[in-house]
Amino acid sequence: MEQLLQQSTSLSTVMMFAAGAVVLLLIVLGFVTYAIYFERKVIGWMQLRVGPNRVGPLGLLQTVADVAKLLLKEDTRPKHADKALFALAPVLAYAPAFAVLAVIPFTDTLHFADLGVGILYYIALSGITVLGVITAGWASNNKYSLIGGLRSAAQMISYEVPLVMSVVGIILMTGSLNLKEIVYAQQDVWNIVPQFLGFIVFIIAAQAELNRTPFDLPEAESELVAGYHVEYSGFRFAMFMLAEYVYMFGMGALVTILFLGGWLPIHPALDFIPPVVWFILKFSLYVFFQFWLRATMPRLRADQLMSFAWKGLLPLALVNIMLTAIFISYQSGMM
Repeated sequence: MEQLLQQSTSLSTVMMFAAGAVVLLLIVLGFVTYAIYFERKVIGWMQLRVGPNRVGPLGLLQTVADVAKLLLKEDTRPKHADKALFALAPVLAYAPAFAVLAVIPFTDTLHFADLGVGILYYIALSGITVLGVITAGWASNNKYSLIGGLRSAAQMISYEVPLVMSVVGIILMTGSLNLKEIVYAQQDVWNIVPQFLGFIVFIIAAQAELNRTPFDLPEAESELVAGYHVEYSGFRFAMFMLAEYVYMFGMGALVTILFLGGWLPIHPALDFIPPVVWFILKFSLYVFFQFWLRATMPRLRADQLMSFAWKGLLPLALVNIMLTAIFISYQSGMM
């Protein structure tokens, strides 16, 4: 009888987590759908254009129509492409983007997995997307697609180094890799204040990791067209676009947790506002910043992009680590 109760409990736990994962997937898909809409609206507003305004009230169903079109389009494939790898590449690009959300604590209680090494989990899984990009470029049997895949892989690997190094200062100050503990450590002051240099490095490197303006070279229309996914159409192309915006969701959540105090209120007097509302407000601020950059920044050249990573951001990240270590040593000596 006791064994049956244990099996029933474990089964109900699995079902609860599965239901939670489905709900999170639906939330993320809703975010992707309307993040695209609001991005087009914000860019239109900044550039004195109208943006989507025909399909549905205020154009709210434009992205829904775009998604429906992609799902209904013919799934084309180059004649001499590697069939297995061509089909696998979009999955390799998208699956890690959704899996990293498992360790994101949206509030003190609203999360899936409370890993002691949450940051390492996020960084390790997000790196798998590079394999999807290279695989897509190679499997397409297209020179331009291959060049776009290699360019994108070089960019993502290069900027992942300063991205990881910029977080080391927070780890030193907090003494933990757990994302919830990092939020708790910001009760008095958010990490954006003592780690402002690390924040700047993180934001720039994250923009390059997401392949977004001004670092969207893999999709340079002038020479590579759409880069590594130029041969993809229909729902396979949609999976690459979905991965980009899901990573924007994950990166926005990570920035909120690491530097903006997570779900903590901006002032203790405002703690009557639900924690999830604080999280959404901070998260939305980062997403708006992404749209703002896309509307204003020009695209860099490939040589400028790689030089900036190794000669600019990496030294700044190392300086931030050194200054943080000196500050912690000084505080320890004072105590």
